[in-house]
Amino acid sequence: MKLKDITSAIEELAPPAYQEDYDNAGLLTGSPDMEVTGALFCVDVTDEVLDEALETGANLVVSHHPLVFRPLKKLTGATRVERLLLKAVRNGLALYAAHTNLDSVEGGVSFAMADRLGLRNVRVLSPRENDLVKIAVYTPEAYADKVREALAQAGAGHIGKYDACSFNVCGEGTFRAGDGARPFVGEPGVLHREREVRTETIVPRHRLRAAVEAMRRVHPYEEAAYDLYPLANPNPSVGFGAVGDLEREEPLADFLQRVKKVFGAEAVRYSQPDRETVRKVALCGGSGGSLLEEAVRSGADVYLTADVKYDLFYAARGRIVLADIGHFESEYFAIDILYDTVTKKFPNFAACKSTKSINPINYLV
Repeated sequence: MKLKDITSAIEELAPPAYQEDYDNAGLLTGSPDMEVTGALFCVDVTDEVLDEALETGANLVVSHHPLVFRPLKKLTGATRVERLLLKAVRNGLALYAAHTNLDSVEGGVSFAMADRLGLRNVRVLSPRENDLVKIAVYTPEAYADKVREALAQAGAGHIGKYDACSFNVCGEGTFRAGDGARPFVGEPGVLHREREVRTETIVPRHRLRAAVEAMRRVHPYEEAAYDLYPLANPNPSVGFGAVGDLEREEPLADFLQRVKKVFGAEAVRYSQPDRETVRKVALCGGSGGSLLEEAVRSGADVYLTADVKYDLFYAARGRIVLADIGHFESEYFAIDILYDTVTKKFPNFAACKSTKSINPINYLV
């Protein structure tokens, strides 16, 4: 098994293009072509986790949080990050991280949180903007189906739970082939008219090049005519956070107790309650305080996240119950997501979940 086989499976779920600018997800150490003896999945890279990988015979550590966030100017072992990085390299361990890109997709961390709480009708809380491009391509009628199929297989035409989405209209195209051209239809030097289909579909930016290349491979014309339009529409399938409905209304106190148990939180910090029951819940794994306004606009009764600053508890009063369940507690499910993604594609691969991936924060309650 090659390292690139494992990372490709993860990147199908969480494309690197969806990580934030400040992030450093992806391959941190190791070669894509190196053979992988096994993988260990964790939240953070620590001494204990690296030792566990060596003990289990795994030479790949897949974490949620990248060990290296900022550029390193030297590698002397003077800091914790440098020391762990040197330890990984010296022992031939590859390090790979899926962070904000895993937070940003359906089936990612926030959706896993929603699943643990039994939420229904779950959708992205804050959809990603400036992510979609419309492709319009003109094809002879007899080849329109082939072009549409190629675009769909390359990742175009996905809208929510639907795929192969397109709009098609027939018209007449004209062209005159010049000297040296080898037209598929028509004759050089003669104006030709052809019944064509204009097919419109959408594609995420990170799949745009692949979609265009797939279309051009099957298009019969020597020079395929197509247009690309950047869209202002948000992408409903990608973005931070999630929001959904409980199967039935619950008393707020009972719901918060259930949250504490489900996420293994030793303590839950929450704003002054302004309601007695909960039906709609917004949530975001990790530091999601910046999405408070989106949570309010969603109509949620409660917003679950972590690393909430003091002033936000005031900002939530009278509008929503804001609850901080802890960073590690809200993202521990990343281990399950990554493990399941790899083992479903490679059921015989030696993969295991770390038992040494523990919360660095302790509570006195």
